[in-house]
Amino acid sequence: MRYEILSKPSYSLLKLTLDAGEEIVAETGAMVFMDGVKLKTEAKGGLFGGLKRVIGGESFFVNRFVAERSNSVLGLAPPYQGDIIPIELKTTLYAQSGAFLAGTSDVNISAKWGGAKTFFAGEGLILLKITGSGDVFLSSFGGIEELEVDGEMVVDTGHIVAFEDTLDFTVSRAGGLKATILSGEGLVAKFRGRGKVWIQTRSISDYIGWLSSLIPEKR
Repeated sequence: MRYEILSKPSYSLLKLTLDAGEEIVAETGAMVFMDGVKLKTEAKGGLFGGLKRVIGGESFFVNRFVAERSNSVLGLAPPYQGDIIPIELKTTLYAQSGAFLAGTSDVNISAKWGGAKTFFAGEGLILLKITGSGDVFLSSFGGIEELEVDGEMVVDTGHIVAFEDTLDFTVSRAGGLKATILSGEGLVAKFRGRGKVWIQTRSISDYIGWLSSLIPEKR
């Protein structure tokens, strides 16, 4: 498998070139174009696996794209403008709901209970747990940057795309109550340990709030 990420970072498109028999699993609706590729739709992991994916913010079904010949081509894109990054799995990843775009057939996606701390972060109770030994492609709203944590790092909860399971985290206010209200900063995740965190340069919730402020009120 060979890949290119085109039109980075605002309107990224993942172009994959596959050898005969190679397989890619992707979110439904992600396909933009294909040549020499056969499409199969299924609930990966059966009924239970499909339900766990729905809980994690993904679709019940996944699309399997199987190359029927060498140099087959597949183009995939997320539903919103933003970046795509490739990650070679070396440890378990946790990702925000909706971040998974595609992966090789040996990548497993399941829902992970994030605990009350993710609820208070405003990002939902469920994280995606990504395991396996293949390649995974994640998408975001805005560009994606990789950060190395060695000790402690604070990240706004609305900007987290994914992080390695070698890191622990807690969620708290950015400052005191007054600072939280007046600064415009909300809740943050404090990561501790050694590992990687991937962040998105824009926050969907902040963007929606900005758009809402431009809509005139009905009289």
